[in-house]
Amino acid sequence: MNKEYVVQFEGAYRVAESRVSLDSVVYAFRRGASPESIQRSFPALALEQIYGAITFYLAHQEEIDQYLLAGEVEFEKLRADSRASHPELHTRLDRARKDALTPHS
Repeated sequence: MNKEYVVQFEGAYRVAESRVSLDSVVYAFRRGASPESIQRSFPALALEQIYGAITFYLAHQEEIDQYLLAGEVEFEKLRADSRASHPELHTRLDRARKDALTPHS
């Protein structure tokens, strides 16, 4: 009996029987997180689902890496478009981020 651990829905990969994106699991796995650590970040997932998602990724690594890269490219395009359309908002956001990172005495 075969069990699906990853499904594709509306162009996005998801861990089957959940709303968790495969992207989330794969990025954590690439950062070196253990399946148990990933489960702590996504308690809605069973450990079996996480191992299944990682196995799916490893079996389809080239395809999933291309999918993730396309998503990153699209995100950067949207970010650039947003910066061009709303420069004053991004200036304020950048200033707020800088202030949040600057130690205050």
